[in-house]
Amino acid sequence: MELAADRIISFFVDNFPSTGTLFTMGPLGFCWSMACLYFAGYLKRQHGWKTGYSRKTFHFLTFISVAFIQTRFGTPGVCLFGGMSSLVVLISILLGDGNILYEALAREKDAPHRTYYIVAPYVATLIGGLFGNIVFGEAALFGYLAAGVGDAAGEVIGTRYGKHIYKVKAMRSVAAIRSWEGSAGVCVMCLLSLIAAVWLSPSFSYKESYLILLPLIALTCALVEAFSPHGWDNATMQIVPAALAVLVL
Repeated sequence: MELAADRIISFFVDNFPSTGTLFTMGPLGFCWSMACLYFAGYLKRQHGWKTGYSRKTFHFLTFISVAFIQTRFGTPGVCLFGGMSSLVVLISILLGDGNILYEALAREKDAPHRTYYIVAPYVATLIGGLFGNIVFGEAALFGYLAAGVGDAAGEVIGTRYGKHIYKVKAMRSVAAIRSWEGSAGVCVMCLLSLIAAVWLSPSFSYKESYLILLPLIALTCALVEAFSPHGWDNATMQIVPAALAVLVL
């Protein structure tokens, strides 16, 4: 336990942004995250998008931003952007029902636990991101893209085309309602995400074996997303692909 605690503390110390970065990149990260969430809320309020779409718009933009920041500015930049995004989500929760920021994230079907299912997925996102970086290092990028693109595609495709429904038992009273169409979308988009992660990661290069391994990892990710408790797939969908990238790629 002490070794794990020391490793976590060292991670934050080593990756704490410089003062200059805090005062330059911090406000930029906050404004960008706020713009992403407002855009998602605008699409819901002004164009009638379902919450499944608006929520995943913010989800997708956030994870793609993190992937870009990771490759351009490294882990300190990711930590800073994570803090700014957390502040934006907190503001949306404090503003509450009816506010455009809150409504972009709060699913109607999650009532009366709408706020919980904003907080839980975001906490899961932070846990998955931190665990991936601390334990798997550069391979955390595989988790960012799989969760940001694959998981987002699952809800969007499931919301639009999902006809064959199944439920997953939740840790609280709201069960996860998913569809086979959505899970198929997760698999396909995870595969594309994994291909992109290999291309973006300097420590990985394509091998013939990837023609088999990448589809198998994508299928595993789809199964993980399918059976993750409602609200917590943002953690599992980051940890599993990062772990598999280290273990088998």
